[in-house]
Amino acid sequence: MRDFKHLIFWHRSHLLTLKIYHCTKAYFPKEEVYGLISQMRRSCSSIPTNIAEGSGRSSKPEFKRFLVISTGSCNELEYQLLLSKDLGYLTESVFQDLNNELTDIRKMIYSYIQTL
Repeated sequence: MRDFKHLIFWHRSHLLTLKIYHCTKAYFPKEEVYGLISQMRRSCSSIPTNIAEGSGRSSKPEFKRFLVISTGSCNELEYQLLLSKDLGYLTESVFQDLNNELTDIRKMIYSYIQTL
């Protein structure tokens, strides 16, 4: 059993989730509360959630499976960020900041998967 709180990519994905919650509250219109806001919050929180769940599994293959699921959530969030920018909800600079952080997290997860 691993302590997920010691994994840098878990910590950074948790911080990204907090940023997404802040951005969707501050910049998105209320009519998106049950649409894009809900989808983005679920996909971003799914990243650290799956890392945490997988770290508690008893085998490396099980942990790896949850890490792969978390990268799928990264891909989902990447599209949602792009859509948010194209709809005018996020500025180019906010989009770039969030997308760059997401890309770094995904690279760290992929690298960690290779060690398992």
